[in-house]
Amino acid sequence: MEADYPGDYEAAVAFLDRRIGYGIRPGLERIAHLLELMGNPHRSYPVIHVAGTNGKTSVVRMISDILGAHGLFTGSFTSPHLHRVEDRYAIGGTTFGKTHLARAVEDLAPFVVMQEEQFDESATYFELTAAVAFGAFSVDAVDVAIVEVGLGGRFDATNVVDAAVSVITGIAIDHTSYLGDTQAQIATEKAAILKEAGTLVTGPLGAEARDAVALRVNEVNALWHEGPEAFSVVRADRDERGWVIDIQGLFGTYDDLTLGIHGRHQATHLATAIAACEAFFGRELDGDAVREAAATVRSPGRLEVAALSPTVLIDGAHNEEGLRGLATVLEEEFTEDHWTLVLGMRGDRDVGQLIEPLRGKIAKVLATEADDHLAVPAAEIAAAAEKALDAPATVVSPVSAAIKAALADAAEGEGVVVAGSLYVAGEARHAMGLDNAPSPVHRRFEAQLDTSYE
Repeated sequence: MEADYPGDYEAAVAFLDRRIGYGIRPGLERIAHLLELMGNPHRSYPVIHVAGTNGKTSVVRMISDILGAHGLFTGSFTSPHLHRVEDRYAIGGTTFGKTHLARAVEDLAPFVVMQEEQFDESATYFELTAAVAFGAFSVDAVDVAIVEVGLGGRFDATNVVDAAVSVITGIAIDHTSYLGDTQAQIATEKAAILKEAGTLVTGPLGAEARDAVALRVNEVNALWHEGPEAFSVVRADRDERGWVIDIQGLFGTYDDLTLGIHGRHQATHLATAIAACEAFFGRELDGDAVREAAATVRSPGRLEVAALSPTVLIDGAHNEEGLRGLATVLEEEFTEDHWTLVLGMRGDRDVGQLIEPLRGKIAKVLATEADDHLAVPAAEIAAAAEKALDAPATVVSPVSAAIKAALADAAEGEGVVVAGSLYVAGEARHAMGLDNAPSPVHRRFEAQLDTSYE
């Protein structure tokens, strides 16, 4: 019986995995009731709530690092995970260990069983992963939680929070079957995370999305800090260290920040993160703390250089905006003439249309599938890629085999780029022997962490 839940790591993962089949069921009733049974742990600390089509996880990491550099003990929740479910959670900048996850699920499990017995209905997998975060952050007494929206905003399980600051990184077309097929519709869903008299920080928005967000801001009498009017990237130059950036924030100017990750758009994400932290504190930030945080930011699976000779770039780009950004990065920031593309996608995707920006840069394609029930068949990907990119395409699965083949076949001056899905990115990272390390700005909190969790 699940009421006799034993509390070890394997049982914790199994307990969560048994709910995967419940799918995506929009609505806040189940998660709200479950949290009420738990004593509403999500109300015991302030929250910064991050929505947007792309860049959410990067902005969550940046906010966590900036606040950590200012002396705050942070909790963060992101999704999906690249390797293991515990990768979604960090306390004091340190990703959950297996024992930490097991204890958090053990704390949650009796309330899940109680809810299922009362209503003959379970919360979904994502709702349970969010509840794990809310409960663990309360137990560990974080100063602030930075919480990433899973899908959309209005009916996302994380929207039970009453955030101190809400963030929208940007709006693009994605998940149209759930959110609508126009920027206005998608923006309306995402802006619903903003609560009465709240504070909103947004990255640059198109006119259609901006109008939809403005309606929500007016509806709830919120304060809106909108980039690039209220804050902006003043300078972003590339050098051997990465990006050297000057940012005009809400309350201060932050010059000569070094950001050691790829993608000019990451400078915009950093400006958004800085503005969110300024809005949270209500003041100018400490420049040295911002500089320290920017220099140590990492974003696994997002334009991540996994190896050199040949260069291996892993990017979870999976929508039109993301793949256009990837194409720009390949053009502006790398010297390779051509690339082998390891490509795997999930869901209802027009593969050819999405990857068209890569045309002319790809020498060959290895179509693959992650261990994912929503993966697009590799043969379908190969056919679409061959036509869209005018490059030969071969089916190679699983992802680890595709990585091995790509490395073996890379010609002189040719790199390997992995794209199309965060699930593919995660399996590629695993195949390359990569793991997530804590940011050094949080190391001052190591004494606060219960080492028995690790």
